[in-house]
Amino acid sequence: MAALNLRPYQEEAATFLFERDRAMVLAPVGAGKTLITLTAMSEMGIKWLVFAPLRVATSVWPVEAAKWAPGLRVRAAVGTPKQRQEAFEDPDADIVVTNYDSAHSLPDLSGFGGVVFDELTRLKNPSGKRFKAIEKAVTNIPIRWGLTGSFTSNGLEDVFGQVKIISEKLLGRRVGVFRQQYFTSILKGAYVEYEPVPGALQHVMARIKHATYLLEPGVYKDKLPPLHTVEVPVEMDLTEYDTMRKDFVLQFGTEQLVAENAAVVTQKLAQLASGFVYGEAGDAHWRSNHKIDAVMDIINENQHTPTIIWYQFVAERDLLVETFPQAVDVKTDGAIDAWNAGRVQILLAHPASAGHGLNLQHGGNHMIWMTLPWSLELYEQAVGRLHRSGQARDVWCYVVQTKSTIDEKIWQALHDKRSLATIALECLK
Repeated sequence: MAALNLRPYQEEAATFLFERDRAMVLAPVGAGKTLITLTAMSEMGIKWLVFAPLRVATSVWPVEAAKWAPGLRVRAAVGTPKQRQEAFEDPDADIVVTNYDSAHSLPDLSGFGGVVFDELTRLKNPSGKRFKAIEKAVTNIPIRWGLTGSFTSNGLEDVFGQVKIISEKLLGRRVGVFRQQYFTSILKGAYVEYEPVPGALQHVMARIKHATYLLEPGVYKDKLPPLHTVEVPVEMDLTEYDTMRKDFVLQFGTEQLVAENAAVVTQKLAQLASGFVYGEAGDAHWRSNHKIDAVMDIINENQHTPTIIWYQFVAERDLLVETFPQAVDVKTDGAIDAWNAGRVQILLAHPASAGHGLNLQHGGNHMIWMTLPWSLELYEQAVGRLHRSGQARDVWCYVVQTKSTIDEKIWQALHDKRSLATIALECLK
C-alpha cells in the first residue's frame, strides 16, 4: 500500500491494519501510531470515527492528518454540544475525532464505516458507563481498530475490555467467563481479587496474537539501537510570559519581580515556560501545570515503563517528587544500582549532575525532558546515558516544549549549535 515517508515497521503496521477489519497496534508513545493509522485509513474510502483523550483529539489527529494525509479532512467533535453536533454532521469530514468523555452524548453513528480507539486502555473496564455507552453506539460499525502502549499495565484482567470492544470473537463476550478461564478468586476481607493462573498470560496473548501488531524493540549487539526523539508541544497562557519578555518586569500578588538584564530575563522566561517563576526570596511561584500534565500523560500512555525524567530547576524536581511519590533521585545512595536492576520506575536527574559517566542503559529505554538544558553537550551526554553500548532496545526521548516560548528557541539552537547570546536576543524581540 502507498507509504507516507514511513519507516519499515510503520509501513508493515499500516498494512496489518488495512488487511484486517478488527485489529490492534501495540507500540510505545511516539512510535507513529497516528501516522500508521492514517496511512491505512487513506486506502479505505470510508468515513471514520476516532475516540481519543481530549488533548490528543484536539492537538494530534488534526495536525498529523494535515501533515501526513492532507487528502483526509478531520473534524474534532469537542467543545459545546452544538460544536460536537456540527462536527458529527459535517458531510465533508472524512474523520471525526471525539474524546472518550463524550460517550454519554454520542449521536447516531450509522454513517461511519470504521472506528479507531486511540489509547485503548481507556476502555479496560467493561462494566463502566463509558464502555457500555461506546459499545452500544458502535454496534453497527464493522471496522474497529485499537491503538495502545500496553494491554496489561495494571494486570491481565485489563485485557478483556480492551479486546472486547474490538472483537468479541477474540476473548469472548462475558468477563465472568474470562475470569473463570484464567483467574483464581481470592477473598480479601470484603473484596474479591483475581490472580492469574499459571500460563494465563501466554494463553491470552496467543488468542489475540493474530489480531495484534506488536512493535518489538529487537535486540542489538554490535551497534546502537535507534534513538526516537519525540517532540511534545504543550500550551499555556502567555500573558505573564509576554510581560516579562517585553518589560523585564512581572507583578504577581504583592511581589514585583524585576529582571536586571537580558541574561536574567532569559532564565525567567525559561522558568515561566515551565510553569513557574522564582521570586526574589528564591521561592517558586507556580503559574501553570501544563508541563507536569504532559509528563503524566507520557508516563500513563507508556504504561508506567521505567523512565528517566530530566529536570532543569529544583522547583521542577520538587513538583515531580510531589506528583510521583515513587520517584527516586539519581543522587540517592543506591539509586543507580536499583535503576539498572529494574527496581525504579521513575528516576529523576539533572543533566549537570548525572549527564556524564553514568551507565543507566540497563534499567530502561525511555526518558522525558521536562525542560531542556542550555548546553548541547549536557543534552547529548544525558541522552547518552540510555543510548549507549549495552542498550538492547530502541531508546525513546520525549522533549516537552511550551509553544511560542524560549523552549522552542533552545531546542532549535541545540540543533543549530548556535550561541546562547543569539537565543537571548531572539527571545527578546
